[in-house]
Amino acid sequence: MHTTRQISRRSMLKASGVAVGAAAGIAAARGTATAAGTGSGSFAHPGLLHTRTDLDRMAAKVKAGAAPYTAGFARLTANRHAQSGWQPRPQAVVYRGAGTPQNYTVLYNDIHAAYQNALRFHVTGESAYADTAVAILNAWSSTLTAVNGSADRFLAAGLYGYQFANAAELVRDHAGFELARFQEMLSKLFGVASDDFLVRHNNAVVSNYWTNWDLANMACVLATGVFCDDRAQVTRAVDYFKNGAGLGAIRNAIPVVYDDGLGEWLEAGRDQGHALLGVGLMGTFCEMAWNQGFDLYGYDDSRFLKGAQYVAKWSMGGQVPFTASTRRKGAIGGWSGSETVTAAAAVDPAMTRPIWAMIANHYTKRRGMSATYVTQIAAKTAPEGGGGDYGPNSGGFDQLGFGTLAFTRDRATSTTGSSASPSPAAAPSALGSAAPLASASASASAAGKGKGDDLAATGAGEIVGWTTTAAVATLAGGLLLLRKRARGGQ
Repeated sequence: MHTTRQISRRSMLKASGVAVGAAAGIAAARGTATAAGTGSGSFAHPGLLHTRTDLDRMAAKVKAGAAPYTAGFARLTANRHAQSGWQPRPQAVVYRGAGTPQNYTVLYNDIHAAYQNALRFHVTGESAYADTAVAILNAWSSTLTAVNGSADRFLAAGLYGYQFANAAELVRDHAGFELARFQEMLSKLFGVASDDFLVRHNNAVVSNYWTNWDLANMACVLATGVFCDDRAQVTRAVDYFKNGAGLGAIRNAIPVVYDDGLGEWLEAGRDQGHALLGVGLMGTFCEMAWNQGFDLYGYDDSRFLKGAQYVAKWSMGGQVPFTASTRRKGAIGGWSGSETVTAAAAVDPAMTRPIWAMIANHYTKRRGMSATYVTQIAAKTAPEGGGGDYGPNSGGFDQLGFGTLAFTRDRATSTTGSSASPSPAAAPSALGSAAPLASASASASAAGKGKGDDLAATGAGEIVGWTTTAAVATLAGGLLLLRKRARGGQ
């Protein structure tokens, strides 16, 4: 266990069970354009949520009047953010969080306008939409100097960093786009903050922040690494997904797998909205990784599918098994507390987010696997819209959306079930497999909000784990987990 704040990032990651080794190679995924050879890595571009093949498919299907693409495209064209007359309002400093002059709504509205215009350009070929996206992105990269606020500044860095990268990736080669300037802004103001959060967690015990906090910052680190051709950054993000100490790592986010094939989602007991957010973010992370040759969808016997199935069934009002757990909270060297959850939270079957088409199409069309509940909820929520279609508040802008248009695909001509890989040419990664972190899940209504939820830098960046009500196991790096293998049952 390390206790000094001067510890290096490399040592911190090792202490939390993360091996920060270099990947043997990151291969371009099937269907992407030629890889960019600049910087410290070589990545396929476009290659975040959408590859060249994806974009060409959307355009061809819409032109042919094929369903359901036309319905998905109609949602895009009807959105006020997808209009070429959008005028950006760049800010020098963006604030998110209580006690600050919050203006982050301006940022996420502009990001979604840039993304939607860029997507509309690729479907229609009309340059006015690309020009609008470029103008928005250039305005922000020439103006923004800081992302500040309370602890929520890390949510802003994570969510808007990965979204910024995806919008820019769609116009990175378009005339007039200031690529180098945007890369600098994205890396220094978003990627660095997200990277730091995954190392230090705002100087809190590692379980203080729920799963979606980690996943938002993981998505930012990965997306920024690809956009900026930073191989080491991509390596860190992928390895954190497998081995990270925080609650966004795959075995901590989905700590219990039941005999019926469902995987308990950690935030299911907290509330439905955050559970949906987490599933959407993990799907986004897996899709971006897939398009660079990393198969995280299939990692650990398709563990993500089991978690998504759990949340889909539960969100539709179905009964799901649950294992109680206790989560540690607090600041390093400061206040401390805990929170025990004993049952899955209540749900509103009408609550929806545009997250399911991407997941359903990956497992059922790319891999030819069964995904009953995910398929049902994807059909129920189609056609998916995007930012601006799910209310004016920030939660309606946490995903880029438009999955019916973007991710509907024909069944692959040949599949190998859960062993399918992103690309026949994908080079194997040197990243190690995760240490076993089998543990019971945290969920349900929170018991007692401790003080100090907005943590300041209060002490050493040591790693302290979360515990469950079964048995204690001490793992590498000092991470303490209570472990329980649950088998079926309510």
